Amino acid sequence: MEVYEAIEKRRSIRIFRQGVSEEQLRKIILAGTKAPSAANRQPWEFIIVDDQKIIDQLAELKYQQNRRIPPQEGEGQGEVEQKALHQKKSFQNASIVAVCNQAGQSPGVWLCMENMSLAAVADGLGSVIVSYRDEYKEEVEKTLGIPEGYELTAIMKFGVPGEESVAPQRRPEFSWLHKNRF
Repeated sequence: MEVYEAIEKRRSIRIFRQGVSEEQLRKIILAGTKAPSAANRQPWEFIIVDDQKIIDQLAELKYQQNRRIPPQEGEGQGEVEQKALHQKKSFQNASIVAVCNQAGQSPGVWLCMENMSLAAVADGLGSVIVSYRDEYKEEVEKTLGIPEGYELTAIMKFGVPGEESVAPQRRPEFSWLHKNRF
């Protein structure tokens, strides 16, 4: 697949029919490590998570975190609960990779994760990036045994898409482009 096509097709997939093999994950992770990093520090570390008990813990922590998000305008607590349950369910049938970075070195890791997302698309797979905050991030780091000096950047889920991807609403092309000054 040509790179511009992969960029155009990339979507966040939250329902998976099945996960991917460890060989596929290793190929995707390797593509991620080709990303640029400041001073070529390559601050990333990866944890393939295939223990169902740990996956269930990650899903529960995401669910608990999302239940605390205030309702958007016109929503009630019921809609917040439904969205949180949808996030929890999105861990089913997915292959999980925890992406970590050396503390304070996260910008390059996000480039790495974009490479991984594009590599998944090129292989006909789906992916989504899941972030954790505050005490939920700390709990994930403890659950995964992330050592001092490192931190969780995000969890990435990969798999065979189980939903039709819908193109996200985007701003009109070049409405965000300025020349010489803002």
